[in-house]
Amino acid sequence: MQSNSRVVASFPDYAGAQYAVDALADRKFPVDGLAIVGANLQSYEQITGRRGYGRAALEGFLSGAVIGAIIGWLFGLFSFIDPLVSAFLLALWGILIGGVLGLVLGLIAHALSGGRRDFSSVATVRAERYDVLAAAEIADEAERAIAELKAAPAPH
Repeated sequence: MQSNSRVVASFPDYAGAQYAVDALADRKFPVDGLAIVGANLQSYEQITGRRGYGRAALEGFLSGAVIGAIIGWLFGLFSFIDPLVSAFLLALWGILIGGVLGLVLGLIAHALSGGRRDFSSVATVRAERYDVLAAAEIADEAERAIAELKAAPAPH
């Protein structure tokens, strides 16, 4: 986006800004001169639960098992003697070996953390509002078009 752009509309959520730009695109407006910008960003971390040795072991086992299964399956597919059976058997061995290795590594990693992070969480970034910016040469037209969209009845 060019430095000589300006805010032509603000929305409390991303869906509103996205709808406005999409509606302009449907009207053949030159949307390549627009941008959606999140303003006043903040980090938000939702705590999903306690994380002890049991959960560390389970998560380690599951991630190791998935990786082991994929690697075993791929090695089995490239076997020259009965590739489907080889792929299946090596995937099963991969689940077992990868799961055990993942479990051990998960426990070691949790022990080494020293209790500094005994919880699991999901982190996201949130914006206070979402501004639609337009290049200076189309800003007035974009502002009018979005004002018309806001004034029109909402689609069902």
